[in-house]
Amino acid sequence: MFDDQPELARNAANFVPLSPMTFLRRAAEVHPDRTAVVHGHVRMTWGEVADRCRRLAAGLVRLGIVRNDTVAVIAPNTPALLEAHFGVPLAGAVLNALNTRLDPSSLGFIMEHSGTKLVLADSEFMPAIQAAIAGMGHRPRVIRIDDALGPQGVSGGEMTYEELLASGEGAEPLPLPRDEWDAISINYTSGTTGDPKGVVYHHRGAYLNAMGNVVTWELPRHPVYLWTLPMFHCNGWCFPWTVTLQAGTHVCLRRVEGNAILDAIEAHGVTHLCGAPIVMAMMADAAKARGTKLDRPVKMLTAGAAPPAAVIERLESTGIEVTHVYGLTEVYGPVTLCEPQADWAGKSPHELAMLKARQGVRYATLEGAYVADPKTLEPVPRDGETMGEIMMRGNTVARGYLKNPRATAESFAGGWFHTGDLAVMHPDGYMEIRDRSKDIIISGGENISSIEVEGVLYRHPAVLAAAVVAKPDEKWGETPCAFVELRQGMEATAEELTRFCREHMAGYKVPRTFIFGPLPRTSTGKVQKFVLRTQAKAPPQ
Repeated sequence: MFDDQPELARNAANFVPLSPMTFLRRAAEVHPDRTAVVHGHVRMTWGEVADRCRRLAAGLVRLGIVRNDTVAVIAPNTPALLEAHFGVPLAGAVLNALNTRLDPSSLGFIMEHSGTKLVLADSEFMPAIQAAIAGMGHRPRVIRIDDALGPQGVSGGEMTYEELLASGEGAEPLPLPRDEWDAISINYTSGTTGDPKGVVYHHRGAYLNAMGNVVTWELPRHPVYLWTLPMFHCNGWCFPWTVTLQAGTHVCLRRVEGNAILDAIEAHGVTHLCGAPIVMAMMADAAKARGTKLDRPVKMLTAGAAPPAAVIERLESTGIEVTHVYGLTEVYGPVTLCEPQADWAGKSPHELAMLKARQGVRYATLEGAYVADPKTLEPVPRDGETMGEIMMRGNTVARGYLKNPRATAESFAGGWFHTGDLAVMHPDGYMEIRDRSKDIIISGGENISSIEVEGVLYRHPAVLAAAVVAKPDEKWGETPCAFVELRQGMEATAEELTRFCREHMAGYKVPRTFIFGPLPRTSTGKVQKFVLRTQAKAPPQ
């Protein structure tokens, strides 16, 4: 009865595509004079930020950027990267926030694969971008960002970022996306091979996950948020849009260091921040060295490799309240959290830290998440022992992998997103990861493909076989540990292999540990990585 009534059809008054671009408009309308951005001595209001984002969008359009064009940005956590999270989508384009730790060949692959038409490059990364473009089949246009706190006197690019914004002066406000399913960004993840996969986000998912962050974390109006999490990580877990939704203050931090974080917290009245376990360790070490304890509560979300309970305990002793969340690039960042329960109040600090180290339960904005047999999709028993794969479904699952229908179909088989993470389900319904079926190593919040590292090691003339697994590390969460079998009659030292790896891959991917000897294999010749993981976790002899 209701569907065939013409007066009940969708129209412009009752149906608008969901997009986080509306958050910026509201912040500027309701709180135009409230501080939106702090960056060194720079202060900008929401009225000013909205104007800059509008001019960025108009400037891109005047350069010929059209709907579904990819615009890449490579920059630290600076105002320009924050503005790109609004200005690029407002132009109808797709944002590709590049990982600043990648080498030129990886950057070139990503820009080539995503069809990048234009790149906004911070002056610090101009050499890397120029080297990357030199090896590409097409040449995207380059705009140089001269950040006040970055390197000065750098040349390159057809114009500066501020000149681009000036070209958009006087432009009319740009429309919202025609469809909430339109792509808003593309983020690259290593996956199970060395070639990154481009995960495509839509406006609807970005809108909902930003909302989910507010609800889940009980984020109040006008938070003061410190940028320690890289904005290139799943678009900063959607926090460029989340903090804007609450008309908060984005405190930018170009260099993430323990003392700098504590200084910023004290100087700007920071209330919230996010970061990988390595950031937690930095903060805890800096606070211990300074003998400081915060005189007011500060809340922190952490994700990546599961944070060691000892690190959580150390950090919370300084006055930081830690909430552990879990997610992947394919689900816009965090979508589960270790939600506190009433009976946790009586737990000891150690017991509480152990509970908080679990991956927990789903966000309210995620339709479903459970641990299941990956073939039958039957849920595993809630016994804390039986392992299965974490499955997810909902509006905050990405559209899929760009130009990779096979990987997309495999990941969405059976109507669920297969995360590849192996976990158990506890009796209280909380998930806890026990292994990674994809052999991805998460070091300092960065995904490292073990297959990519192995591929480099195999290129060394003395290496007969190599297998790389994750080794627990208190500082980084995990680091690559390489087991190497040398060719008969040939020699290579850990130092030599380290130098070789540094010549062929980004520094953070280089194994920190090398163990030499025959690799354990099955009867069919397959390397038994589960044996190597056990050895990597063993304390040094």
